[in-house]
Amino acid sequence: MDAPIADSTKETVQKLPLLSTRASPRDGEAWITRLKEEYTALIQYVKMNKAADNDWFTIASNPNGTRWHGTCWSYYNGLRYEFDMEFEIPATYPVTNPEICLPQLEGKTAKMYRGGKICLTIHFAPLWQRNVPRFGIAHALALGLGPWLAAEVPDLVERGMITPV
Repeated sequence: MDAPIADSTKETVQKLPLLSTRASPRDGEAWITRLKEEYTALIQYVKMNKAADNDWFTIASNPNGTRWHGTCWSYYNGLRYEFDMEFEIPATYPVTNPEICLPQLEGKTAKMYRGGKICLTIHFAPLWQRNVPRFGIAHALALGLGPWLAAEVPDLVERGMITPV
């Protein structure tokens, strides 16, 4: 069973463009089309966040759009906690969601896999599966990483596992 999505998160996601091209990096020109859709959704998401004074990540990709990196941050008790973020597009994308990795947090929380990959299987993966190919990277950030940070950062701070920047 999926966890309920917060109203503010649901409202944000409903404003993101849905993607239509079902292509992975192995699909040549179709991947280029999909990548353009990904960038369009990401640009829209960044614009929405900036307009709402809710800027919380930076992101960039390698030239072929298969490896992504950036930073993400969360505030807790008025202090900023910032982390490197990276992921690769799986060969079976968009059927398989990307595994977002925060290497600095590896081993600091049970809600993480080896290599610093955040746990998205229970709540996010079923939602992703129901929305193939409409969901993309922006949706993974909004529905996966954002809620994960909101839940985990306070716990990590309270347990003394992370310090602010």
